[in-house]
Amino acid sequence: MDYEHNLTHIRVAGYVELNKFRHFFFCIMFVVYSLILCSNFTIVYLICVHKDLHKPMYTFIAALLLNCCVFSTTVYPKLLIDFLSEEQIISYSACLFQFFMFYCGSGSEFLLLAAMAYDRYVSICKPLRYAAIMKKKNIIVLLIFACLIPPLHISVLTILSSKAKICKFDLNGIFCNNTMYKLHCLRSKFLTIFGVVALVDLSILPMLFTVFTYTKIFIISYQSCKEFRRKAAETCFPHLLVLFSFSCLVFYDVIIARVDSDIPETLRFTMTLQMILYHPLFNPFIYGLKMKEISKYLKKILCRAKRTENV
Repeated sequence: MDYEHNLTHIRVAGYVELNKFRHFFFCIMFVVYSLILCSNFTIVYLICVHKDLHKPMYTFIAALLLNCCVFSTTVYPKLLIDFLSEEQIISYSACLFQFFMFYCGSGSEFLLLAAMAYDRYVSICKPLRYAAIMKKKNIIVLLIFACLIPPLHISVLTILSSKAKICKFDLNGIFCNNTMYKLHCLRSKFLTIFGVVALVDLSILPMLFTVFTYTKIFIISYQSCKEFRRKAAETCFPHLLVLFSFSCLVFYDVIIARVDSDIPETLRFTMTLQMILYHPLFNPFIYGLKMKEISKYLKKILCRAKRTENV
């Protein structure tokens, strides 16, 4: 590649053994991506068509699953193209766009989980005031907040990165996340400081709020009757599982992906794949199996499918 070509295109250098297993990787990732879209949209469809699921908690679940689809679509189509391409490259502008969408989705995920935690807190700890607090207007405000705050933060990082001078043209990863910063000749102090601000605002504070809220719920439920504790656990446990799963993803992205270390390429490639494999599949199965109302409608769909096959 000549210098001018390098200014607009970056080589995605995080793949290992791609020539040997490119078709195997493509098939696996295509199946996974199809499962992610089908499973997430199935739950969203059930929530939309059944009126008894038109409640704040299920509205937030639907928003979370739609965000999960956007998050996956930011990464998977480019991966599938790379698996079948002789040369894995991406334009710097496309890389910036992928970076922007990836972290907007991540930030929205944490904010939606925080909104769900607040909804559970009001429902369990202040049931008499639930209808007054979780009105349709307030739900819309929380959803808009979760959708707009991340782009406001990440757009600043994206604009600063677009103006940074590039000295390296090999991306040590398989998609444009924080590893993109290593392409810069010199990372500005403002970019570093604002990156920390975005991390705190979009990840750490919402996560701490969510943990604090569920801790308060469990303390109150522990002081109540056994039936109350059971109901609290049933509604809160799936959200905590999703929070734990996504926090692990962010931990890897922030701590491991940004550190220059001697991690073997195969291990880095495997861990990065796991990061984008588990969580998008985790959400719909957790909410589909653990939330009784959703699970009930899923079972009905499966029963109808079996009857159709038998006929």
